[in-house]
Amino acid sequence: MTATTLAPAEGTTTPAIARRRSVSAGIPTRRLLKVELRKMFNTRSGMWLMCSIAALAVLATTAVMVFASDADLTYDNFASAIGFPMVVILPIIATLSVTSEWSQRSGLTTFTLVPHRGRVITAKLIVTVAVGVAAMVVSLGIGALGNLLGASIAGIDPVWDISASQMLTITLATVLNMLIGFMLGVLIRNSAGAIVAYFVYNFVLPPLSMLLATSQSWWRDLQPWMDFNFTQGFLFQGELTARQWSQLGVTGLVWLVVPLAIGLFLVRRSEVK
Repeated sequence: MTATTLAPAEGTTTPAIARRRSVSAGIPTRRLLKVELRKMFNTRSGMWLMCSIAALAVLATTAVMVFASDADLTYDNFASAIGFPMVVILPIIATLSVTSEWSQRSGLTTFTLVPHRGRVITAKLIVTVAVGVAAMVVSLGIGALGNLLGASIAGIDPVWDISASQMLTITLATVLNMLIGFMLGVLIRNSAGAIVAYFVYNFVLPPLSMLLATSQSWWRDLQPWMDFNFTQGFLFQGELTARQWSQLGVTGLVWLVVPLAIGLFLVRRSEVK
């Protein structure tokens, strides 16, 4: 009896041929970062928010030159005037970079092309930090130009009253504020809800906390360990003590790290429609 060899049925492939099939390479991180950066600004909301930052920066610089006295024409005042609209608007951009995947229903496409949601969120996080740093560089640069121009118009010497270490701590404060917006976007995943939560956190809770601190001694003692907005204020004052860094770390853990971890856990398991 002779052995026979069966040929593969038509339309099938042998294991050797199957092994030779090329596997498509995944989307590289560099491309993800480019896409997330473009998505942050190429929407109508992102574009108008960036335009509003530029317009407010010009208005703030002009207002300081027109209304401030000669003694108030300092680098600190120019940078603070320009930085305020950035502190308000940039976290909203960070929030929308996350919530748009759900609110605009682009998440289905995004997470189909990149099934590993952690890579997408990490790319958004890196872009958020980069935009925050770049925005502060621009703010400090425009403030320097405004300081030179204002001093020249007033006929006085420019006052440079912000040290390099203060620039770094102010930049850190801006990045932390953007990360608050990012965290709320990850946690809530709804544009309107996350923006409302950001305004409540940034503009409603701080006055209430300060009012409680003035009337209740127990909260006055706990505030540096419980109020993240309060401890972020240390970063605008210059050099921080070891105790202030510890308070900033504890409040950041409670208000930023833990909610962000919960949000990331929910994002990786939530249904995208």
